[in-house]
Amino acid sequence: MDTAAPDISIQLGILLPAFVAGLLVLSTHVPLGQHVLNRGIVFIDLAIAQVAGLGVTVASAMGFEAEGWTIQAAAVIAALLGAVLLTLTEKIWPEVQEALIGVLFVVAACIELLLLAGNPHGGEKLKDLLVGQILFVDLASLWPIALLYALSLGVWFGLRNRLGQIGFYMLFALVVTQSVQMVGIYLVFASLILPALAARRYAPRLRLAIGYGVGLIGYVLGIVVSFLTDLPTGAVVVVALLAVMILAALGSLFVPASMRAPQDARPEPTH
Repeated sequence: MDTAAPDISIQLGILLPAFVAGLLVLSTHVPLGQHVLNRGIVFIDLAIAQVAGLGVTVASAMGFEAEGWTIQAAAVIAALLGAVLLTLTEKIWPEVQEALIGVLFVVAACIELLLLAGNPHGGEKLKDLLVGQILFVDLASLWPIALLYALSLGVWFGLRNRLGQIGFYMLFALVVTQSVQMVGIYLVFASLILPALAARRYAPRLRLAIGYGVGLIGYVLGIVVSFLTDLPTGAVVVVALLAVMILAALGSLFVPASMRAPQDARPEPTH
């Protein structure tokens, strides 16, 4: 009896949802990542993701079910409160906004560690928050996230010039909150920044395409390698994204001048 077909079916059942989750994350994180890199607030995703994780930890400590709607609500509310706080700090102390973003990340992480200190499964919960469990997502759970990301992309590309600071931070918080629960904090950061870095030295008209291409190749390579080697998927995908980013950045040195950004010009936001 041939068991190859069932084995392939099982493998596809594991890998396909992970690939779809990766595509969803990239759909929003590539354009948002290029924006935060151009603004010089690259650690905002880490801070917002950590605050969302803190909301999840607080709700869990209060006894709410890990898969319940209350956990989702806690993550969203915490992230939105973090977004409001960053909006206020940017208005009051814009010259030190990046430092304040770092402070928010560290404080949220430390509070979370304190809450998990007495939990026998605290180490496992913290690991899941950092590196995620992308291989364990299921397609059915991705439909609401796909709808949210589609709406977010419509707002971003259609109304980005009208969002203002508070609108950007709110949109960013909603997107990152969902992403961090799928793929973890490290992969959220890598998905935002590494494709943006890879595309930075290319002409503005090419940056979105370069960013999406780098992200897609990195996710496919990382997920496959992780599946074959049984290594943590989030960490492997981050390393794969870094490798592809380096190759893409080196490639910018050899493409025609018309495809490169002017050396004396700051990269412009991608529309």
